[in-house]
Amino acid sequence: MHAYIKMRMDQSSPAIPIHYNYLIQSAIYAALPADAASHLHDKGFIAGNRIFRLFSFSRLTGKFILDSKNKTIAFPEETLLVITSPDVDFFLPLINNLLTKNCLRLGKSVFNVEEVRFDRQLAEDDILTIRTLSPVVSYSTLLRPEGGKYTCYYQPGEKDFERLVSANLAKKYEAFYGHQPPDGEVRVRPLDRPRLHVTAYKGTVVKGYTCRIRLSGPRELLQMALDAGLGGKGSQGYGCVEKIEVQKKTT
Repeated sequence: MHAYIKMRMDQSSPAIPIHYNYLIQSAIYAALPADAASHLHDKGFIAGNRIFRLFSFSRLTGKFILDSKNKTIAFPEETLLVITSPDVDFFLPLINNLLTKNCLRLGKSVFNVEEVRFDRQLAEDDILTIRTLSPVVSYSTLLRPEGGKYTCYYQPGEKDFERLVSANLAKKYEAFYGHQPPDGEVRVRPLDRPRLHVTAYKGTVVKGYTCRIRLSGPRELLQMALDAGLGGKGSQGYGCVEKIEVQKKTT
């Protein structure tokens, strides 16, 4: 399920930090009932030794004013936030709260909610074309020969990117449904040149990519990509995607 939330930044509100993912994530948890937020944050959905929160969200889109010196961004006009999840029990109280309070607080800034639109996007067969609404993150944590760890990020088009994205979707499916996913791997083909985005989440540098992507594989896993996000760190504001309707050629 996708929720498209149109908002307008209160004129009296200060600009928000350029790296605002944590603020949106915190606002989402704050909009949930306390027990639901605590359960999702602390326990989530489990597959093996992995915990998944199974939601993702987009970057804020719309006209903006960037202050490079102070590292802040403001939105003088309407802005759009997209939140996705396969979990209806997550969506309903979240959206009900937003519509009741009519605002979303990002740190010290208030965004007034003007409209919420739902869209049930479906993976109808084994091929799905998507666009990224926030950078897709695919990475491995490796050991240095001299000791210590480092993070290696991959981009669309690389085999390790495809392998990790496919494995991640399978784990998300298992965590949500409680059983093994259907056989088959998800293939990933970028349709244009991936654009690198270097962002920060709570002081940690995160690298991700945006582009249009064609996925192929088990329909159930493609649906999970639409609903729970593609790649890692979805609940931190990465890997949010939406379906691109492909027009069929007529003869």
